[in-house]
Amino acid sequence: MNVFEFAMQMEKDGEKFYREIAEKTKDAGLKKIFNTLADEEVIHYNTFKSLHEKTAAKAVESNVLEKAKNIFTEMKAKGGLQVSDDTAQVEAYKKAMKAEEEAYTFYEKKAAEAADENEKNILLTFAREERRHYRLLENVIEFVSRPEQWMEDAEFANMDQY
Repeated sequence: MNVFEFAMQMEKDGEKFYREIAEKTKDAGLKKIFNTLADEEVIHYNTFKSLHEKTAAKAVESNVLEKAKNIFTEMKAKGGLQVSDDTAQVEAYKKAMKAEEEAYTFYEKKAAEAADENEKNILLTFAREERRHYRLLENVIEFVSRPEQWMEDAEFANMDQY
């Protein structure tokens, strides 16, 4: 299995996992966030598929953190987290964080090994994307663990560190 086949499988697994979390999540805002993450994994998959098939491929930086900020702002306007049952899913969120960490580490390593400049740039772009996903998941965990304080502190304003 080459690097692109492996990356395609990672992205496909990520999409499936985020869709499952979204399905189990009762809060509409969190559901949107996890579906957005799943959609991003589809974009990554398609880019790696193009690379694997040796067709033109280009990675575009997403605005996932901006989308998440907007979702969190909407949630705040509606009174915060609607269903506290989502706190039971924190372990799934931590598992997703671990997968994102493994993904950005993998992409950074493969970028360092890449001979082709376009492939290297795509791998580095996706490493940054996965770091953003990791940061977003960190915020989701903080949010479901202490929603009132998190919203008051407006921590989501500091999400775009990556």
